[in-house]
Amino acid sequence: PFNPNTKISWQTPVSGWQTLKVYDVLGNEIVTLVDEYKAAGDYEINFNASNLSSGIYFYQLRSGNYLETKKMTLLK
Repeated sequence: PFNPNTKISWQTPVSGWQTLKVYDVLGNEIVTLVDEYKAAGDYEINFNASNLSSGIYFYQLRSGNYLETKKMTLLK
């Protein structure tokens, strides 16, 4: 759980175009945090959800053929 800021971190072993998006439980896209070419390495981005209501959200990282989705809970 977080309120209202959290850090999302990830590692990528290869360079490539990366997209990190946040969705609500209905699958609506809330925000795109990253949409750019990144070199291999470790990354971290701050997500400020102060304008969102409490609930479950999902963030999805897409890099080439790799796709991962994780859940996060916003408590206010």
